[in-house]
Amino acid sequence: MMKIGAQMYTARETCQTLEGFAETLKRIADIGYRTVQVSGTCPFEAEWLKEQLDKNGLACVLTHTPPQRLTEELDKVIADHTVFGCDHIGLGWYAFDPEKDGMSYDNFLTVYGSIARKIGQAGKLFMYHNHDQEFKKLDGKLVLERLMEDFPVKDMGFTLDTFWVQAGGGDPAQWLEKLAGRIPCIHLKDYAYGRNMAVLGEGNINFDRVLEKAEAGGTQYLLVEQDDCHGEDPIDCLRRSYQYLSARGLN
Repeated sequence: MMKIGAQMYTARETCQTLEGFAETLKRIADIGYRTVQVSGTCPFEAEWLKEQLDKNGLACVLTHTPPQRLTEELDKVIADHTVFGCDHIGLGWYAFDPEKDGMSYDNFLTVYGSIARKIGQAGKLFMYHNHDQEFKKLDGKLVLERLMEDFPVKDMGFTLDTFWVQAGGGDPAQWLEKLAGRIPCIHLKDYAYGRNMAVLGEGNINFDRVLEKAEAGGTQYLLVEQDDCHGEDPIDCLRRSYQYLSARGLN
């Protein structure tokens, strides 16, 4: 059974102090969410996060971890995730742009290939989150296709993001089907006219197909994210998305 989660990047502005972070976790739990992804917050100690999660009846199922921490203190990152009980360690963005220093595709393979293997050896899974740049072609293949081929299933999963797939010209449901078996956690955000992010059900993505393909592909966690709430309260946006999914029998 897939579970609904909140991607805390949605409410990042209120998570820049420990006090605000703690209050935001409480507000998310009060909506009914029982899982979260931690991303875009202030620095925190792993023990502090575990305490706050336990206090609110929440589980952290995925993070987006800063690249510098992955490359320079990976042992500590893995140990921290063990403390707060999270098995998915994610990278939120990569340019795949050879004109930017250290951002070529080959560099990604070299650097994150070894990181992914070490995370796997620790019994966790490295997760890569797409934007739209993965839908450009390198040597005749989409970057996302190359990533599927160059990283073994055991080394890397994909936090497929419905909005960014559509922004890149892809079909979110079709890509969930292509990535079946590699999508334990995905991001749900709707796509509205004008390339705007929207509350689920208030845009144009066919989420009936998305949910069908996600479940068939082995997705465990549906993480609601809205990077831009267009001046609305992010917690209210998360609430409306939760209600949309709850009406479809998810919790």
